Amino acid sequence: MPKRLSPLRQPSTAERCELLLSQWRGDLRLSDRERSALGPELQALDQQLIALRQRRLRIAVFGRVGVGKSSLLNALLESRVFATDVAHGCTRHQQREPWAISLPGLERVELVDTPGIDEIAARARHRLAARVALGADLVLVVLDGDLTTPESEAVEQLLAAGKPVLIVLNRIDNWPQDERAALIRSIRSRLPRDAQHLEILPVAAAPRQAVLLESGKVRSEEQPPRIEPLRSALLSLLQEQGSLLLGLNGLCSADRFSQRLHAWRLQRGKAAAQGLIGRYAALKATGVAANPLLVLDLAGGIALDTALVLQLCKLYDLELSSSGARALLTRLSAQNALLGGTQLGIQLLLGGLRQLLLLAAPFSGGLSLGPAAPVAMAQAALAVHTTRLTGRLAAAELLQSAERGRFRPASLLRRLAAQDPQVRDWLRQWQRLGGTPTASSALLP
Repeated sequence: MPKRLSPLRQPSTAERCELLLSQWRGDLRLSDRERSALGPELQALDQQLIALRQRRLRIAVFGRVGVGKSSLLNALLESRVFATDVAHGCTRHQQREPWAISLPGLERVELVDTPGIDEIAARARHRLAARVALGADLVLVVLDGDLTTPESEAVEQLLAAGKPVLIVLNRIDNWPQDERAALIRSIRSRLPRDAQHLEILPVAAAPRQAVLLESGKVRSEEQPPRIEPLRSALLSLLQEQGSLLLGLNGLCSADRFSQRLHAWRLQRGKAAAQGLIGRYAALKATGVAANPLLVLDLAGGIALDTALVLQLCKLYDLELSSSGARALLTRLSAQNALLGGTQLGIQLLLGGLRQLLLLAAPFSGGLSLGPAAPVAMAQAALAVHTTRLTGRLAAAELLQSAERGRFRPASLLRRLAAQDPQVRDWLRQWQRLGGTPTASSALLP
C-alpha cells in the first residue's frame, strides 16, 4: 500500500511518483492472455514498484569481462564480498549486497554485480547482465582502457532506455601520469554523441605495486583502493537526488511496460482490424454504389467511419465515446489532406455527375444511365480506399492517444518535468521528453 502523506507538507517527487504509479497499476486492466504473454515484463515492473515503496535503490556495474567490476564493488563496500579472480569471467550470475550507508529518502542501497557483456559462449549471461542493468536505478559502466565498440553500444542502449549512467575508468594506475589526460579525451571522443557530457571518473579498485625484496626478487603487492572520485560522486548524487532517481526509474519502467503492452495489443489486433476495416469498406462501397443521393452518401460515410472507430476501440480495448469518435475523425481528416480535401472533392464531383446522368435519363431515353454505372463503381472504389485509410489512421491515433492519456506513465513523466526542474534535467539527459511512437507502421492494419 502507498504511504499516507501528512496534510501539512507537500509530497516529494519520489512520493508523488509512488502515488501516481500505485494508482496507474491499480487501474491497469490486463486479460489473462496478456498476463501470460507479458509475464516477465509485468513481474519486472512489479518488482520495480516494490523497490520504490521500500525506498530500495540499486546500483549495477556493467562492462566487459575482466575490467574489475567486482573489485570496484568490493572497494566501495570496503570488504571482499564479491568474488574476484585473475581468470576472466569470474562472475557467473548476478550478485547483490547492501551498501551500509545512510542517505536521506532511501532505506537501503544495493550494489549489483553482473557478468561481462562480452563473455565468450555466454549469450544467456549477456542477456542477464542487460536485464539487471535495466532494472537498476543507476548504472556504473566500467572501463579499463580506451572505449571499445561493445562498450559504446552498451552506453547508447542504456541512455536510450532512460537509464542514468556514470562512466568509471578503472586501473588508472596502469597508465603513466602523462598519458591519462589523453586517454580520457580519447574515451570521451568515442562515446555516443549524446553521452559525451558524462563525467569520466578515474579509479584504481585493486592497485598493485612492485616491491623489491632483499633477495633481489620483485614481488607485486596489493595497495589500498583509490576510488575517491567515484565514492564522492556517488554520495553527492544519492544524497541530493537518490529518491528522485528511484521514483523516475519507476515511471520509466512503467512507461516501457505500457509501450510493450500497446505494441502487443496492436500486433494481436492487426489481422482482426484488417478484417473489420474490410467489412466496413465493403458496406460503404455498397451504399455509395446503390444510393443516388450525394447527401446520403456523405452522411452514411460519416456514420460508418464513426462506427468503425468505435469498433476499433473495442478491438484494442480502448475507451472512446461517440463524441470522442467524431472528434477523432475530425482530427484524422484535418491531418490527412488527401482524405479531407482531394478525396472529398472527387467524391462530390463523382456524386454530382452521377446525379446529373440520372436526372437526364428521361430526356435521353435511358442512354445516360450507361455512364452512371462506371461512375458508381469509381465512387465505390474511392469509398473503399478512404475507409481503409481512415481505419489505418484511426488505429494509429487510438494507440498514440492512449499513450498520451492523462494517467499514462509517459504523460506523468511530462507533467513532472513541467513542474520540477530536476526532473526536467534528468529527462532531458535521458532523452525521454520527446518520446517515440510505439506503434510501428509494420504493425498497423
